Amino acid sequence: MSPEQPSCPQLVWEGTQHSTAGDGEGPVFPQECLSHQQVLSTVRQMQKLLSAQEAAHLQGTRSLKKDRAGLPSSVVSICPSTDTCPQLAVPLNGRKLGRSARVGHDVHFICNAGFQLVGSESRTCRRDRTWSGTQPFCRSIDECSSNPCANGGTCVDGNQSYTCLCPRGWSGASCQSPEDGMLAGNSSFSRQPRCAEGRPGSRHCSCDVGFQMRAGGVCQDVDECQLFQPNPQTRICLHDCLNLPGSYGCLCPPGYVLHADRNTCEDVDECSGNQHNCTHGELCINTFGGHRCVRPKCPPPRHNTSYVKTSSFQCERNPCPTDSRACRLAATSISFHYLPLQANRTVPRVLFKMSTTRFVGDSLRFTIIGGRGQGVFAVRRSDRQTGELVLSSPVVGPATLEVELEMSEFSRKVLLGKHIFKVTAFVSQYEF
Repeated sequence: MSPEQPSCPQLVWEGTQHSTAGDGEGPVFPQECLSHQQVLSTVRQMQKLLSAQEAAHLQGTRSLKKDRAGLPSSVVSICPSTDTCPQLAVPLNGRKLGRSARVGHDVHFICNAGFQLVGSESRTCRRDRTWSGTQPFCRSIDECSSNPCANGGTCVDGNQSYTCLCPRGWSGASCQSPEDGMLAGNSSFSRQPRCAEGRPGSRHCSCDVGFQMRAGGVCQDVDECQLFQPNPQTRICLHDCLNLPGSYGCLCPPGYVLHADRNTCEDVDECSGNQHNCTHGELCINTFGGHRCVRPKCPPPRHNTSYVKTSSFQCERNPCPTDSRACRLAATSISFHYLPLQANRTVPRVLFKMSTTRFVGDSLRFTIIGGRGQGVFAVRRSDRQTGELVLSSPVVGPATLEVELEMSEFSRKVLLGKHIFKVTAFVSQYEF
């Protein structure tokens, strides 16, 4: 700088420099001296810029504090979904103790009075987010299972109790006491009549409902089961009948419960009530009077043909190699179907229908290609795009029948594709 040139004010830029799109350096100021007015204008601009930067910095700090304050609640709400087990069902006629399903926590199960726990009493949520043990269920305690009635007595199971119906000559809670001088039969099934004095020298006696007067002036029980049950036209119980003093009771086989009408039997759905013993990976199929555990599997690879499981009950064929005719002729899909049946159903009866949602050819063909028990099945066409599997003969149970159906689609006699239906029928030993 020459001595004759006035000195120029130097502006020092402090803070963050904003690079330009050109050379990446800070702000550039002219080298010649600025006037007083120019200096003031530049200082005001710098003050505005600094104020804006300070405001942005404060706003960023507030946002950071807000995010940090919300972080713990976010962590709390997210973590459980990654370290918890699926919720366990409460067993029918029982209770579940413990609500936490987090890893390391236990859940306990107990049954109501009159029921016994079958399965795991306690289950722990493991690190792989699966429960230890097996799903329990509550089974009704059969008070007669210990055969408490002596001397040929008949045990009638009740709610947390039992009643012994004693044969002739025995009495007591367990038919343990011999009787002397009985008027007629068992004391449970015979009793003294109700008598009232009438006109002088007359007396009127009557028996309770369900009893009738016999010789000797004793009221003897009417055995409704013996009178009505053997005749199909007059039978009073769907399954079995038990004579009771002055009345009768209907009994149902295992797997059924007595209906509210006290005469018919209802199937127990063990699958929906978690009263089954199916293991992990097995599917529970409810049947009449019980249940079955099934595990549908795709066929193993063969002749360049392989299948992949696309749902619990369906397999789809993988793409075929271009030169594999055997693969192209194989079924494009395989589905599994399970049908519960009562014994001795009236026939003919349609059990199953098959059709296609995308019909691109000009004809469909339905055929039975295999299975056990084919003689009781037939296939017929109900319309152009629907085939029916028909039960053609009554079946005595218990039995398991299998049939394999094929639906082929053609266009001008050229095979476009085919689907295989694997049908399994579980026939009950009962007709209800």
